[in-house]
Amino acid sequence: MAVWGCRFLLQRGTRLISPRGAAESPTQFAGCIRTVKTTTWFEEHLTEDNQQYMRKIMAEEYRQQTAEKLNPLKDEPWPRQDWTEGSRRVGLVAVKLGMAPIWTKEGERHVVTMLQVQDCHVLKYLSKEEHNGRSAALIVGGKNVSPFCRSESKLEMCRNAGVPPKQKVTTFAVSDNAIIKPGTPLYAAHFRPGQYVDVTAKSIGKGFQGVMKRWGFGGQPASHGQTKTHRRPGASGPGGDPAKVWKGKKMPGRLGNIYITAFGLKVWRVNTKYNVLYVNGSVPGHRNCVLKVRDTVLPNRNSTLLNPPFPTYFSEEESDLDEDLFDENLCTHTDQSLTLT
Repeated sequence: MAVWGCRFLLQRGTRLISPRGAAESPTQFAGCIRTVKTTTWFEEHLTEDNQQYMRKIMAEEYRQQTAEKLNPLKDEPWPRQDWTEGSRRVGLVAVKLGMAPIWTKEGERHVVTMLQVQDCHVLKYLSKEEHNGRSAALIVGGKNVSPFCRSESKLEMCRNAGVPPKQKVTTFAVSDNAIIKPGTPLYAAHFRPGQYVDVTAKSIGKGFQGVMKRWGFGGQPASHGQTKTHRRPGASGPGGDPAKVWKGKKMPGRLGNIYITAFGLKVWRVNTKYNVLYVNGSVPGHRNCVLKVRDTVLPNRNSTLLNPPFPTYFSEEESDLDEDLFDENLCTHTDQSLTLT
């Protein structure tokens, strides 16, 4: 929020003086100069050493919160149930890193998007009555952020869970046997290679665009009497009956900057050391955007999700996982390509 300030200056000859010196000699009013003072980050005007000190102090504060009674994981764990067909697990909050190529053992080339799970924790459990009356839900947050840019309600939620404030806070509907205790960390090993996921993110905004770029119209002829109508949409509605433009007509407007879900993307590789998912194809959003990843809802691809980590992956129980998990059809460049006999 910007704060407006006002400062008055007085003129004596060709010099500008402050109002405090106006009583010494006759002066003439010159005008009013407005200054804008915007809110800044808490570390914007600090030296590099002081910034590191502030980050260290904040990290120690959150570790203390985790070690004290504010950490719900100190209490008894919630009972866990087995996976059954139709169970709905929680999703993850990840950061889009970029794209890279991969190759299968048959030599086919695919493009994957790398999604890194950063500081993802369960923040709160919502019962059926608190959510929508049909299914329970878990509130998940990802990517730590400064507490000065979060609302008080979200800060209180993070304090109760014993975790730092999160940049992205979202809700995932889960089945009754897949609830997780608040404060539990979530990792990329929650998903395994070979299964399919749905990714939701806000698309890149492109502003107000015409029908050719927004909807792919072919445009009108570029010659033979056309005057300044080459990229116009043309007629937009019927004539005398019904004499109106139907709702939902494809017309110029804002393109992008809306939430889009990419369904049924295959997970080719999972890096458990850096918590990176290698997902097939492209996903919505720009680089470094924060997005949601969950099990796919497509019925013809749910069959690949057989006995996954349920309700999630717990590092203290499955500490023997490899650093990289590959799909069985993916070509691994670290393996030997030639074998001498």
